[in-house]
Amino acid sequence: MNLEPYSTPKTIEAIYQHYKDKRKNEHRPHLGGSQIGNPCSRALWYQFRHAWTPSFDGRLLRLFETGDREEDRVVSNLRAVGVTVWERDPDTGKQVRFEACGGHFALSLDGVGEGFAESKKPHTLEFKTMNDKNFKATKNMGVQKSKPIYWAQCQIGMHLAEMDRCYFIAVNKNTDEIYGERIKLDKAEAKALISKAENIVFSALPPDKLHDDPSNWQCKFCPYWAVCHGCKIPEVSCRTCSHVTPEKDGTWSCAKGKPVVTCDEHLYIPQIMPKDFEVVDAGDDFVEYEDQDTGEIIRNKGNSKEIFDGRMQT
Repeated sequence: MNLEPYSTPKTIEAIYQHYKDKRKNEHRPHLGGSQIGNPCSRALWYQFRHAWTPSFDGRLLRLFETGDREEDRVVSNLRAVGVTVWERDPDTGKQVRFEACGGHFALSLDGVGEGFAESKKPHTLEFKTMNDKNFKATKNMGVQKSKPIYWAQCQIGMHLAEMDRCYFIAVNKNTDEIYGERIKLDKAEAKALISKAENIVFSALPPDKLHDDPSNWQCKFCPYWAVCHGCKIPEVSCRTCSHVTPEKDGTWSCAKGKPVVTCDEHLYIPQIMPKDFEVVDAGDDFVEYEDQDTGEIIRNKGNSKEIFDGRMQT
């Protein structure tokens, strides 16, 4: 008798595909506070400017869902031990959200808690799930040293919420162990992070690369590697157009007087084009490039999608 287990790859593949199908590949309208601790301002600028849509497989999307579901469980755990938790804004029914830079920069808290055993004062709440390796590092070294991006997120949350403590909780995905850490507000660091966000949001040009070497590990695993170090042409969107400017009140303006939607007058910001595209001529409403590989002259005078379609090099 054959007792070998039956493999069901088609069923599992269908599950993963379901996650991909239901995902809306929509960009955030704002720069997210959860990522402001990223040491590469250029990557954050690409994100804010909708230069590229990162691709996630179904397994990873399911993993994201697991993290979201764990948040509800942690809230229940806290309430079970007497902590009062507000995980939703009573006015909107959504996560508690704070904004800066006129709304171009925003952060949603996992909640606000009050009545912890360590302190009765209100704390912002931040929940994360981690694999065993990252969990142990966080437990041994603390959030600031082991996960500086998470620490920066906590700092921004406290600063915008005008609180001076955050209760950070991590759950080990391998063992279900829980780690808790009270994080203090670092006012100077929080203000520096806000300044960083302002510089990214209101910069017309991409910041310098974190590393010039495309093989650097921090670059290789970046979702924007293809447009930063590779030969990919950024996506056509209002935010990759030379005519568009983010305003201090949180809106966007177009020098062409158009509504801020992708139109037939889209003109790429030259500094975000592939390194093989050299600018040979430019005016207020056009840029000419020479493709260094082929010698072809390409004139970008609106209709960017039509002109560059098919030139997404590998």
